[in-house]
Amino acid sequence: MSAASDPVKRRLTLRASRAVAVAVACAVTVTSLPTPAHAQRMPLIRDAEIEQLLRDYTRPILKAAGLAQQNVKVIIINDRGFNAFVMDGRRIFVNAGALMDSQTPNQIIGVLAHETGHIAGGHLAKLRTELANASTMAIIAVLLGLGAAVAGSRSGQVGGNPAAVAMAAPTSMIQRSLLAYQRQHEEQADRAGVKFLTSTGQSARGMVETFKRFADQQLFASQGADPYLMSHPMPRERIAALQEIGKTQFWDKKDSPELQLRHDMMRAKLHGFLDQPGIVARHYPLSDQSLPARYARAISTYRHGDLRQAIAQIDGLIQAQPNNPYFYELKGQMLLEAGRPAEALAPLRRAVGLAPSPLLIQVMLSQALIATNDPKAADEAIGHLQKALLTDPDIADGYAQLAKAYGRKGDIAQADLAAAQAALARGDSRTARQLALRAKERMPVGSPGWVKADDIASVRPTGTSGGRRP
Repeated sequence: MSAASDPVKRRLTLRASRAVAVAVACAVTVTSLPTPAHAQRMPLIRDAEIEQLLRDYTRPILKAAGLAQQNVKVIIINDRGFNAFVMDGRRIFVNAGALMDSQTPNQIIGVLAHETGHIAGGHLAKLRTELANASTMAIIAVLLGLGAAVAGSRSGQVGGNPAAVAMAAPTSMIQRSLLAYQRQHEEQADRAGVKFLTSTGQSARGMVETFKRFADQQLFASQGADPYLMSHPMPRERIAALQEIGKTQFWDKKDSPELQLRHDMMRAKLHGFLDQPGIVARHYPLSDQSLPARYARAISTYRHGDLRQAIAQIDGLIQAQPNNPYFYELKGQMLLEAGRPAEALAPLRRAVGLAPSPLLIQVMLSQALIATNDPKAADEAIGHLQKALLTDPDIADGYAQLAKAYGRKGDIAQADLAAAQAALARGDSRTARQLALRAKERMPVGSPGWVKADDIASVRPTGTSGGRRP
């Protein structure tokens, strides 16, 4: 008689399937692994000045880690918590709160070095393998537990639930095993981060200071905690280990004044854009006439106050640093968003000429060109946008502006294709697919644009998402 025709065996098989599913779910959810789709739904910040600074922070670290050719990017999340993480081998995610709370470049560089250690160690790939192994172990454990249950029922054993004990114990062991595996990765990333800092002639003090602050915050929460049920090393042990390996010959080395100023300017910029005026005033009172304080107040005034006063403040900053591209960018942004695109062109052109990586500024310049409603300006805008998007294809605003530029020229097919690319870059594959299908209908079959539209049309639809720049 087959198992399918035996009611008792059928019920047993059904129970086994449910138990296996529960055990596998337990094993998989021990660690939450972000996916690229999650990244698309995060509220992101794009800013030329901040991204350039983070590239300068990570470049020597990535080179020391042997990752210089992997095009690893730092992605800024619009979140005020102090956090950083990796989700694949080419992106380090860092919260705006971590950038704002770090007092020195060395502190955030230490965090980036630690995250680079995860990438260099291939920890995500290894953890996924471990999760797959844990799932297999969970299935075996459940089946063994079911075997014990069947054996107990056949022997007439009573009292307690040996099957439940048999299944629960291995699942707990799997959870502890996975957490131990994570702790090993954290310890390895700490050591790798220190190694990268040392090989680039930088201090590990910032990393220790940052993790010590976390340790102080976690100390109360970890009192009495089972160390085998924590995904990171216990606070005291972690700091002790870091201090032991981190006190190299570069321990007392300070960041250069120039780098510290750029770091302070970044923090001021984020405060100016993200905080309410009262908070900005407390952080940067009028008595503080430093360049970062003036920068924060100028941004806050532009966002919440008088445009004329804000432009006067940014003009003062330009006078203090006439070759700072980001002051011209800010002035151009002020004028553009005030509905004065023609006046925004000169400062934005100046910013593009001065910035070491002007891609995002080129997008803003293109936006100003398109907003002038000059048909000739559309061609210049398309040139800027194509150049920027060729280097950084993740600039959703760039595709959106490209769609407008083609629309100004009456090229509806290319406008639809660019709009589809914008939707795809935002993570809205459903809208991207609809626009791509419409673009295909307007293009010669087999043409480069048609092929690109066909690729987008084949993307599986998902939800929508958005991003934000200061």
